[in-house]
Amino acid sequence: MVVDPFAEQEAGESQSGGYIPVHLPTPLVDGDGNVFVLRKGGSYVSCDSPGSGVPAPCGRDMGNLERQTWSVQALRWHHDRLVPTWSFTSDWKPSRIVGRESLFQSAMSKDFVYVPGAGGTVFQLAKSSGRVVHRINPFGGTVDPAAFASGGLTLDQHGTLFYNVVRNEPTPGGLADVHGWLVRVARDRKVSKVDYRTLIPGAPRPTDLCYDEFTGDMPYPPAPQPDGTPTLPVRTPCLSQRAAISVAPAVGADGTIFAVTRAHLRRGGRNYGYVVALNRDLTLKWATSLRGILNDGCGVLVPYGTDDPFQCRPGTALGVDPYTNLRPAGGVDDGSTASPVVLPDGSVVYGTRNSYNGQRGHLMKFDRTGRYLANFDYGWDITPAVYRHDGTYSMYIKDLNYDGGPYNITRLDADLKREWSYASTETRTCERLPDDTVSCVDEGNHPDGFEWCISAPAVDRNGTLYGLSADGHFYVVDSKGRQLEKVFLSKTIASAYTPVSMDSRGRVYAQNNGELYVLGKG
Repeated sequence: MVVDPFAEQEAGESQSGGYIPVHLPTPLVDGDGNVFVLRKGGSYVSCDSPGSGVPAPCGRDMGNLERQTWSVQALRWHHDRLVPTWSFTSDWKPSRIVGRESLFQSAMSKDFVYVPGAGGTVFQLAKSSGRVVHRINPFGGTVDPAAFASGGLTLDQHGTLFYNVVRNEPTPGGLADVHGWLVRVARDRKVSKVDYRTLIPGAPRPTDLCYDEFTGDMPYPPAPQPDGTPTLPVRTPCLSQRAAISVAPAVGADGTIFAVTRAHLRRGGRNYGYVVALNRDLTLKWATSLRGILNDGCGVLVPYGTDDPFQCRPGTALGVDPYTNLRPAGGVDDGSTASPVVLPDGSVVYGTRNSYNGQRGHLMKFDRTGRYLANFDYGWDITPAVYRHDGTYSMYIKDLNYDGGPYNITRLDADLKREWSYASTETRTCERLPDDTVSCVDEGNHPDGFEWCISAPAVDRNGTLYGLSADGHFYVVDSKGRQLEKVFLSKTIASAYTPVSMDSRGRVYAQNNGELYVLGKG
C-alpha cells in the first residue's frame, strides 16, 4: 500500500544518492487485528534541479512541505486481507523551528488513537471509527499557531499520554528562541505540563553563553593562540532548553518518565544536552548532563595528522572534540528520532550524535539514578530493540561506518559490549518491475554494501532481528547473527529512516519507496 506518494520526488531532491530525507513513524498494531499507519497527501512540487530552490517553494523548502497533509490510515485484518476502515487527516504541519520534515508519530491505547495536531494539540480519536472524541490543548483556548507537538506521542500502561511541545518565543533582544514543555494528559483528560526552561538545575539559561562549533578551514581545532592557549569556538547565547524535536518520551515500569533535552542554539546547542528522569507528577527525579563524559576524540578515535582534513591538528590535547577543542559531549541532534529506551534493570540508553567520529555518535547508558555507566561507539538515529534472555538482556542497533563500510547490525550485551555483528554485503542496485520481477545491476558504486536504513528494528521472542537495508531488502537475522531471510521489496536507495513493527501473529510491517509491506509465514 502506498503511504507516501511523493517518495520518488523526495528521493529526486537528494544530491547524495537518492535517499528519502523523511523519518517515517512506527506502524501501530494491536492484538485485535488493527493496524494504524501514516498516509501522506496534498501536493509536492519538485525543484528544477536538486537543491536549486526553483520554482520556489519546491523540494525540501518548508513552504513546499506545508502543501502536504499527514493522515492516519486505519486498517483491519479480515482473514488474510488488510482492509482500510477509516482515515483521519490532521492539521499538523512540520515545524519551521528546525526547517525540515519532522516525525509524525501517533500512539494507541485500548480504545483510542492519539494523533498530533496543529498548535501543540493532540486529537483523541475513537479507535473503532476515527471519530474525534476530544482535541487536547495544553494551553487551552484557541489553537496557537506558534506552538508545535514535537516528536512521538507516548502512552504508559495506565493510558496516560506524554508528549513534548515547543513554541516560538523570540527573546526581548530579537533572538529566535523557543519555549518547551513536557505535557502529561491523564485518562480523564486532565492536562499538566512542566517547563524545560526551569526544570533542570545547572542547565544554561537562555542568556548564558554556550560554545558553538568551529567552521571554516580544516583541520580542526585551529592553531593555538600566540600565547599558546587553546583556541576555542565563539560563544553565543545558549537560548532555552527544550526537548529534541523528534524524540519520544519513555516511561519505565515504575512510572518514571524519561526525556532528552538540548539548548536551542542552532548548532552548538546540541552539545548542551541532558537525559532527564521525572516522577509521575512531573517533578524532577534526576537530570544528567551529556557533557564532560566522553574523552575519545583527538588521538583516540581521530588520529593526529595533516594529510587529511578530518584528522586532528598535531599537538591538540588528547581526547578532545576537534570541532570544539573541549572534552566531547554526547550530541542531541534534531535530525534524529533516537529516543530513550528503558531497560529491564531500570537503566536507560540514548543514542547521541558526534561529528568527530565520522558522524557515528555514541549509545550512552545511565543507571536508574542517572549515573553514567558505559557507551558504545555508535548511536546516531537509532532506538535499540531489546531482547531479554537467560537472566539478562541484549540490544540490537545499526552500526554504520560512513566512510565506506562495513555496514553492520550489531548486538550488544547489557554492558554495551559487542556480542556479534552482521554485515550488509549486497552490492547490486535493484528495482521491482511492473510485472513483479526484480532487475538488478552491479554498478560498482557500493563495493562494501549499503547502509541499514532502520531507525528502530524489531526483535521477536526468540531473539530474531527484523530490519531494512538501503539495498531495498528486508532481512531476518537470528540470535546468533546468521541470516535467515532476505526479501527484496521495491527499490534500492529509496529508503527513508524507517522503523519496523511486528504483531502478535509474527507479521512484520516494513516500508520502502513510500510503500507499506506486510511480510510473514504462510
